[in-house]
Amino acid sequence: MSVTTITKQNFQSEVLHADKPVLLDFWAGWCGPCRMVSPIVDEIAAERSDIKVGKINVDEEPELAARFGIMSIPTLVVMKEGRIVSQMVGARPKAQILAML
Repeated sequence: MSVTTITKQNFQSEVLHADKPVLLDFWAGWCGPCRMVSPIVDEIAAERSDIKVGKINVDEEPELAARFGIMSIPTLVVMKEGRIVSQMVGARPKAQILAML
């Protein structure tokens, strides 16, 4: 599967009403650690059809960042059935990200 860009317009349909777990990557273009995590998140999206992967640019979607209380990026959040089940801040190796799922 590919990565979906999540906005406040599609958040409800893509995340809250998703029929499988959703891995959200909160990021920004100016963030070095975000650029390190991004290819890993893309890889996971390509390899795992059992999850949905979305990216939220905190500069373009400040309301979503505020809704999740994002203070540092990158922040990775796993949601199931509309609820946060796991959250991790900072650049992490692929194995740690997969362990969240």
